[in-house]
Amino acid sequence: MIKPKHWLRDFLGLFYPQICITCSEALIGREVFFCADCLQNLPKTNYHLQADNAAYNQLAGKVPVQKAAAWLYYNKGGKAQQTIAEIKYRGNIAFGKWIGRSLAQDIQASGFFDEINCLIPIPLHPKKRWQRGFNQTEILAQGISEIIGIPIDCSHLYRGKANETQTKKSLYERWRNTQNLFQVRNPDDLKNQHILLIDDVLTTGSTLEACIRALLQCTGIRVSVLTVAIA
Repeated sequence: MIKPKHWLRDFLGLFYPQICITCSEALIGREVFFCADCLQNLPKTNYHLQADNAAYNQLAGKVPVQKAAAWLYYNKGGKAQQTIAEIKYRGNIAFGKWIGRSLAQDIQASGFFDEINCLIPIPLHPKKRWQRGFNQTEILAQGISEIIGIPIDCSHLYRGKANETQTKKSLYERWRNTQNLFQVRNPDDLKNQHILLIDDVLTTGSTLEACIRALLQCTGIRVSVLTVAIA
């Protein structure tokens, strides 16, 4: 039996069709955000099944990290870039939570989330958050938390200054731009915790590295990393 809300959605779809995030084709049936073809062909990395993967190796040589994974490969103009842009620049909050839930459902059975005590989204500076109206990494973390039941902590790690955008900076400029950028409130609260940092895209790793260095002032802390994509 088709639920009434599905009848309404299908009726409205005749006049205001929902379209696929990545190919802009009209969605049909029970498709949500992606058409069946685009959903099936998301560029998944399966890094959660490989302890020694590119995301882990990019960070482990610089800072101590327990494990790291990225869900999708990020290529210019590709599905992962379109996915991130829809959340980050178009403010599609519902889609961001859906991506978080989908990511968590995909990798939960691998045991990647075992022994994690809390999720910490990469923080925005308050001014940037006010301008944007949301923090995309918090939205992603909310979706993940809905599936795995691990709490989100947005109170301890914070961005102490508003740095310039990283988009067009070189590797060295990105590193300099993130030095002493993050701070930790009440570090004793995170003593002996295993933290999972949540970010949208892993590029050079400079932002995540800066976050991990700040968190290392907490006694006995262990840090792992999960991102939606890796460039």
